[in-house]
Parts: sequence; C-alpha cells; structure tokens
Amino acid sequence: MKQQSFLKGAAVISVGGIVAKILGALYRVPLTNLLGGEGMGLYQMVFPLYCLLLTVSATGIPSGLARLVSRAEARGENSRAILRRSLLLFSAIGLAGCAAMFLLARPMSAAQGEAAVAAAYRMLAPSVLLVSVLSCFRGWFQGRNNFVPTAVSEISEQLVKIAFGLFFAYTHRENIVRAVEYSLLAVTLSELAACLCMFALLPHARRPLYPERGSENAASLLRATLPVALAAGVLPLSNILDSILIVRLVSKYAENATALYGLYSGGASTLINLPVSVCYGLAAASVPAVAALYARGERSAAERKICFAVKCTLFLAIPAAAFLFLFPSQVSSFIFRSLPEAEGAELSSLVRALAFAAVLLSAVQTLSACLTGQGRAKTAAISMAIGVAIKLGLEFVLLRVPQISVRGAAYAALACYLFALIFNLLYSIRERKNRLRLYGDALKFALISAGAMAAAYPLRAHILFAGMVAAAVYLLGALAFGAFSAEELQLPRRKKYVNDRRTGL
Repeated sequence: MKQQSFLKGAAVISVGGIVAKILGALYRVPLTNLLGGEGMGLYQMVFPLYCLLLTVSATGIPSGLARLVSRAEARGENSRAILRRSLLLFSAIGLAGCAAMFLLARPMSAAQGEAAVAAAYRMLAPSVLLVSVLSCFRGWFQGRNNFVPTAVSEISEQLVKIAFGLFFAYTHRENIVRAVEYSLLAVTLSELAACLCMFALLPHARRPLYPERGSENAASLLRATLPVALAAGVLPLSNILDSILIVRLVSKYAENATALYGLYSGGASTLINLPVSVCYGLAAASVPAVAALYARGERSAAERKICFAVKCTLFLAIPAAAFLFLFPSQVSSFIFRSLPEAEGAELSSLVRALAFAAVLLSAVQTLSACLTGQGRAKTAAISMAIGVAIKLGLEFVLLRVPQISVRGAAYAALACYLFALIFNLLYSIRERKNRLRLYGDALKFALISAGAMAAAYPLRAHILFAGMVAAAVYLLGALAFGAFSAEELQLPRRKKYVNDRRTGL
C-alpha cells in the first residue's frame, strides 16, 4: 500500500467529512434559531445515550472491520464473507440497542430532569439499528481502500437530515418539545437514506457480493470490533454523565442551566468538532494502512506511517484551533447569529476555553485508529477511560464554582484529551527519534499558525476574509519552511541527465 493511496483515501473521506460538517454546521444555525437555547438543550440531551448505544452496536465496526478486511486483502484472501457475517451479527446487536433506547427513554429523561424528552428518545431509537448496518458497509469499503462510499453516504445523510429537520422544526415551531421530537425523527430518516445509498453503491464494488467461505466468524468479528467500541464508547458515556452533572450542578446557582448545557454541547463542542471531523479522514485511512503493514511484518514502516498520519493531523488541527482561540466571538456570532447577546457572550467564552481541544482530540482520534491498526485497540480504550475519569473528577469540582460555571466542563475536557494523547503517543510511537521529530513538526506548525493569525487579526471584523488570509499565509508559510518533504508526499522528482554514449550527453 503506497503512501499516495493513503493520502488519496484520507483526502476523499476528509472532503466528505468537510462537506458533511459544513452542511451540519449550516443546519445548526436555522435549527438553533427555531428551537432556541432551551430547545437545543433538550435536543442535545438525547444524544449521549444514543451515542453510547451506537458505541456498543456500531462505533467499533468501521475501524475493526477495516483492519480485518485490509489484512485479508493483504494476504490475498477474499473479504466478502466478512461483510456478510458482520451484517448478520451487528444487525442483531443494533436491533437490541434500538429496543434498549425505547425502554430507557423514560428513566433517562427522568434522571436528566426533563421528562418531556422521553418521546424524543423513541424518535431517535431506530437510528441505532440503521447505523449498525451502515457501519458494516463503511468498514468493508474502507478496508478495501475505497473511501468514496463513506463520503457519499455522509453527505446524503446530512442533506436528508437538513431537509426533514428544518421542515419539522418550522412546522412545529409553536411547540418546542414537539419540534425537538420531530427534528430527531429527521435524524432517523437521514440514517435510512444513507443505508439506501450504500446499497445503491454496492453493485459498483469491484467484486459482486455473495456468500462464500471465510476465516472470520462471529467471535473473531467481536474480538476485532469490541475493543474499538470500548475505546470509542468511553466519551459517549462521559457525555451522558455530562448531561446530568452539568445541568444538576450548575442549576444550584444558575436558572438557565439547561441553556448553558445546550451552548456547551450544541454550540462550542460543535465548532470544536469541525476540525476534528476534517481530520477523521486521516484516522480512517490509517487503520487499513497500518494493519496491512503489520500483516506483512513491516513494523518500522508502520511506525513511519503512524508518524506521518499524526503529522498531517497536526498540520490541519493546529491552525484551526488557533483561529478558534483568537476569534471566538466572531466565529460564534457568524455561525449562530440569532443567539441573544448574553448567550452569545457565554458561547464565545466556551469556544475560547475549548479551542485547543481541537488539536488534542484530533491527535487522539488518529492515534487511536493507528493503535487499532496495530491490533492494540485495548490500549486506546484504557487511555481514554483514565482520561474520562480525570475529566469527571475535575468537573465535579469545577462546576460547583459559580465564577467558572460551565467552562469547568471545557477545562476538564482539555485535561482528559491531553492525558489520552500522551498515553497513546507513548504506546504507538516507540522510537524516541520519531517522537522528537513529531514534536518539532508540532512546534513548526504552531509558529507558522501564529504568523498566520497575526496577519489575519487586523481583519477580525470580517471573519470570512480573516479566515481566507489566515489560510493563505499558513499555506505559504508551510511551503516556505518545508512542512512536508517531496519524499513524504511521494511527489515525482525531476530526472537527472546521465551520460549516454550514443548521444554524448
């Protein structure tokens, strides 16, 4: 597997992620306008349990299956049986998750202190099954280094969600609870559309899909996906506790605790996750790339691939985090125009407090994927579990302080991601010289980003122009200081003339 194919796959899925996230961010603007801070708080309360159930039924599937499929293809085996068996297994697990969300709707809404969102849980429940099916297809395609179906399905998913979500929210705008319920039904419809999109793309795969013998049974599929699911599930579990802790603790001294939680999880976290989503392509492309190298016994080459993936991640994430840190109020007011002045100011402070989580979480995401490719997903799960324990402990202390308020959750998240990054880095990149080189790259990108932000700062009143100037200066600086070598990017070199007896040259 050449590095160029790695970059191409990362680029395809990153572009898909960029388009999907831009659509998602644009969707949040009118949705926030229609639902308001209170409605967005109710909307966000449903997602922690949903994400936790997806972790059990779907989250580990793309990375785990991509590793199995990539190893099978590297050994010259056919991977179609892996897809068939994974669909049978994870559809059953997804169905169980769907039923669990139906049954837990009322207890969860009561625990969160908002009994009105019970019906919203049920509207979203079928998505658990649909995402399980969708994840199997994504993992199979990604393991075969075909990232186009994932990108196409992500974009179609967002388009359907926007169309139905805004229609429902506008139709029921007079009843906020009902508007939230039907907006979540739009999410279910979007997952159904993405599944249909995958089915439509399947005949265009290089080989037809039909049952045949394969070496992977249900136990091996679970062994491959369960550790990844545990690693990915720690954060959704902490988000469930966030939805309870933040509202319960902040409500002791603030009357708008639900709105503050909505600003944190639905506003600031959404902005921070934009660069993280862009970097997801690098994480997704890392799993089959690293797994194939390990399958062939090329461990040194695999570590170099990991370093390159992390370097690309830092190249994208550091300037994005710097931009969010320097221009939080401008970005917040540009995206969420209709927020009241007080809520806008609170959102701005949350974005600045959480800005550098974009770098930490992006790097953790890539390193976790690389550890999965190495067959060490348990390590990623352990690091994130310890990080979340630190996060919850800090939240329990910081959220009690009125002067800090909901920003305590942002500070705790930074501590969580920093610990997970250090832990994953030590276990995935063993050679000291590789780590030192990576630290140097991070410093270089940070200095170039500082120069780019300084050039954009005079244009802060016009955030789009400021962003374009910052991006242009950053790219020029990266070229001037040689951020990437021609060898890293696999660029063709100019051929040198050699002596030729026939021509005399």
